[in-house]
Amino acid sequence: MNANRFDGKVAVVTGAASGIGAAISAALIAEGAQVVGLDIDEAGLQKRAAELGEAFVPTVADVTDEASVEAGIGVAAERFGRLDAAFNAAGASRIGAVTDLLEADWDFTIDLIQKSVFLCTKHEARLMKSTGGGAIVNISSLDARVPMPGGSPYSTGKAGVVMFTKNAALELAQHRIRVNAILPGLVDTPLVAAVMGYEPAKQMFLDRIPMGVAATPEQIAGPSLFLASEDASYITGIDMVVDGGWELSNFPNLAKLAG
Repeated sequence: MNANRFDGKVAVVTGAASGIGAAISAALIAEGAQVVGLDIDEAGLQKRAAELGEAFVPTVADVTDEASVEAGIGVAAERFGRLDAAFNAAGASRIGAVTDLLEADWDFTIDLIQKSVFLCTKHEARLMKSTGGGAIVNISSLDARVPMPGGSPYSTGKAGVVMFTKNAALELAQHRIRVNAILPGLVDTPLVAAVMGYEPAKQMFLDRIPMGVAATPEQIAGPSLFLASEDASYITGIDMVVDGGWELSNFPNLAKLAG
């Protein structure tokens, strides 16, 4: 880790209360950044603030609501007058077979995964344009490339994040704004607690990951910070898979456990 890589920089992180977003926030602060952490989980944000200190600015925001997103990102402008890097990590899902999935569950997942990335990128880029450019990293998923039984809205939303990232990178390059995506595989976060806590399901995943383990959130934070740093200054529009080799295999069919 380069302790000075983000010295004096200002970053916005969504989904900052837990999981990958929390790990990215901690890594940025360790490398010198000021972080505006957005999440709908106020208690989780306060916990992060207690851990990370004054460099972390907890900001309650609903990333599926444009007014809330604009206000949340506006905190960076009000506090620091600029935005150098943004990491859109908020996400969750509701699952179900295509023939049984409720419309409300589809809308919930697509809004939180795909619409939120659009809204956040829109307002992050507006602020970056006014202050000379920056870098945006969107957290997609290996599921953007590998379909997941019962997870059509999640996989569809994450695939949309990848194409949106490429489109945004194309449009924003002229403003000195780079946009890239990270595609994590299995990461030990609250989102997959049910899988990690049930040994048969966990083992089905690990059997398909050549490296044999789930990633920690910190192992996703590292590549994310790289893409936002000057070390990646000539990289834009890519989707970087960080999955321990899982893409070389395939998604386990957990429906077999119900049999």
